Amino acid sequence: MLSYCVKRLIFINENVPKTTLCRLPATCQHSRDRGIKTSISDAEDSDHTKTLMQICADRYYIASGQLNIDSFQRGTSCGYGPMGLELRKNILEQWWKSVIGSRAEVFGISTLHTSKGSNTNIDGHWRVVDAGNMSQLLTQKDLSKDQLIQKLQTLFEKGSSVRTSLLQGALEQYVPSLELVNRKLPFGLAEKGLCFQPSNGSDCPEEVTLASLVWFCSPRTSSQWLDYWARHRLLWWKKFALGPSDFSCIDVVGEELREGATRGVKIVYSFPWGQEPLETLWSRGNADLLQTHKGSRSKLQCRDGRKSVVPHIVSVTGNVDRGVLAYLHNSLQQMKNADSKQRLHQRKVLKLHPILAPVKVALDMGRGPTQELRQVCEGLLKELLEGGISAWPGYFETMPTSMEQLNRKYDEMGVMFTVVISDSTLESGLLQVRSRDTTIKETMHISEVQNFVSRYITAAENI
Repeated sequence: MLSYCVKRLIFINENVPKTTLCRLPATCQHSRDRGIKTSISDAEDSDHTKTLMQICADRYYIASGQLNIDSFQRGTSCGYGPMGLELRKNILEQWWKSVIGSRAEVFGISTLHTSKGSNTNIDGHWRVVDAGNMSQLLTQKDLSKDQLIQKLQTLFEKGSSVRTSLLQGALEQYVPSLELVNRKLPFGLAEKGLCFQPSNGSDCPEEVTLASLVWFCSPRTSSQWLDYWARHRLLWWKKFALGPSDFSCIDVVGEELREGATRGVKIVYSFPWGQEPLETLWSRGNADLLQTHKGSRSKLQCRDGRKSVVPHIVSVTGNVDRGVLAYLHNSLQQMKNADSKQRLHQRKVLKLHPILAPVKVALDMGRGPTQELRQVCEGLLKELLEGGISAWPGYFETMPTSMEQLNRKYDEMGVMFTVVISDSTLESGLLQVRSRDTTIKETMHISEVQNFVSRYITAAENI
């Protein structure tokens, strides 16, 4: 069903000039803010970004097409391929694990994407109305302007609101959650999911995958909790980075402070075109909570020591789609490499952290009887998947491909290990395992592969 997405209410005003407001692209804005780089540095940054976008399109991270690439670079959801979807899933899982598992007082919730009625979301909202009803109203020529405005307002108010953030859901779940903590501060509610936000100043919403923590705490400790969560989140982003120094923490000052917020902090990544926020933290006071629950202080009060107070809020909101882009940018390495004939090639590899890498093992066949080798590959693939290790069925490929071409492909995909099963595997059970990070090939027994990869991932997680 077609639908119109209308932000808040549309008012017809003949006195409003028909002008188009355009905003500079993010690349131009950041370049203006941070000054002009040298031409050599600009060229290198541009080449790095173009190379990454081409890899993402060629190696199943995002669906090919300019629209997807533009959305991806803006930090909004796009058409993900199997590799990109798995990477985003891994980031979300680790985010959730780090927040929920960090403290006993954090609980997970799930709220609806849409809601009926005219309640206003704290951060604004979008309305979804039926296109047929909208079209029917607009074609009624006997209606005056005032009548048309009134009918449109009624239509919008009856439509569903789609969420633009996850904050409102946590505020609404605050009172039912008080029993979990016996009305004792502090505690938090975490959620992850799709939201709809405007892009580049446009009134048309785009999907964004967000992860949110809303932390309810004593008014006297809200500033300390903001610092605590800022440190916690920065360390988490750096944990999985190849170059941790690209991630940093900055204070939000002056006019950038959101209405109702007393302090703000951003976890940012230094992209070639400038710094972009991955997570934003706000110390918001208790106005949003009072507004959501109509100022009923008695039911909102919690125990802070011997006192009863209406808690203040520290909100943490992460843009997971931009996080995917940041980790891909951070992991791409380009280096000169000599092939078997001593010819120099540029080796491009996504050195994603073992925990985040979408595929841990790629299985391919070497020389030998095709049917028997395929059966061995299928058996090992099943064993890896049952052990929770993601594997890529490279043996599906029927076109003849050299090992150098395969290695190049899997390096660009970010695959950690390439396993080649050949006729020697049928005879002795031995196979060859190549490491993405070292390019070293070693021989091991087929029965050792799962434990070898599992130990490697576990060791990387504990660093």
